[in-house]
Amino acid sequence: MKKPAYKRVILKLSGEALKGKKEFGIDEEIIEEIAERIKKLHQYEVEVSIVVGGGNFWRGRSGKGMDRTTADYMGMLATVINALALQDALENNGILTRVQTAIEMRQIAEPYIRRKAVRHLEKGRVVIFAAGTGNPFFSTDTTAALRAAEIEAEVVLLAKKGVDGVYDSDPSMNPEAQKFDNLNYKDILNLELGVMDSTAASLCMDNKIPIIVFGIEDADNIVRVVMGENIGTKLI
Repeated sequence: MKKPAYKRVILKLSGEALKGKKEFGIDEEIIEEIAERIKKLHQYEVEVSIVVGGGNFWRGRSGKGMDRTTADYMGMLATVINALALQDALENNGILTRVQTAIEMRQIAEPYIRRKAVRHLEKGRVVIFAAGTGNPFFSTDTTAALRAAEIEAEVVLLAKKGVDGVYDSDPSMNPEAQKFDNLNYKDILNLELGVMDSTAASLCMDNKIPIIVFGIEDADNIVRVVMGENIGTKLI
């Protein structure tokens, strides 16, 4: 059996990735595909944790004229909906899963406790981190970077919809856009490439956590990247 390149990973899934071709909400087929790929990683004894976004339901910046803090808290609640749907799909595939939320809601999920999250991973459970950091003004990209540092993940897997890596300009607007195979964090910050927010990039840079940006349209990419295939863009 081929050995995976990473033992403990954080997979960042955007809300847009979960809605598939729908305009809004959750595409059950997409979630099932993702769950099946995570099951493959589980068979390789990879410790998988997941951070989910909520953009398929609500984004904080969508609340025009709304208090930013209120809008961001609404976005955090949207991530919990996605986390529960993903947990259900994973457990239907026979994978023990725990959802931990940064905002306590004990009736449906555990509160985030770092030591407990690490113990779940060591026991072979998938851990889904929901509700962002629990604070407004922070993105779920930053959540992924923060949780990666806290649980000592080896890599952050940034699964993107509609793009297969980092480009020097928007490939949907510029057909001549060039894809990067490798970048360093200072390039992300200095060139303002927009692949992730500066807080997340700085966190990973300070803690020496690599990020791999890849496309999620082909769900098999989740397995390929963990097995060490050279796809997407690696930030180091």
